[in-house]
Amino acid sequence: QVQLVESGGGLVQAGGSLRLSCAASGRTFSSYAMGWFRQAPGKEREFVAAISWSGSSTNYADSVKGRFTISRDNAKNTVYLQMNSLKPEDAAVYYCAAGALIPTMRFASYDYWGQGTQVTVSS
Repeated sequence: QVQLVESGGGLVQAGGSLRLSCAASGRTFSSYAMGWFRQAPGKEREFVAAISWSGSSTNYADSVKGRFTISRDNAKNTVYLQMNSLKPEDAAVYYCAAGALIPTMRFASYDYWGQGTQVTVSS
């Protein structure tokens, strides 16, 4: 069993940066690929980024490539999402996910989900 707690969300102006963190409990954290998804009001949850268990492989949605960076620290049981050059369309609740075997964008591949952290981007 893995429990995930996101933090780092908030209000930022367009062009600004935020760093999200996802702290995981459970001894099997380092065995899983981890992902970030987001959901804006009235829209479906969408893939943002994912990282392999070792951190050597990453995967990004086209909409965030070059602006967002996913990383992880297995010693701290934490995965991060550095978000730069934020746009109003990046505003959403961001969810951390765990349990996938590979850094996939498939929602159904993840077994564990956090409660989400709100990111608001003002124009």
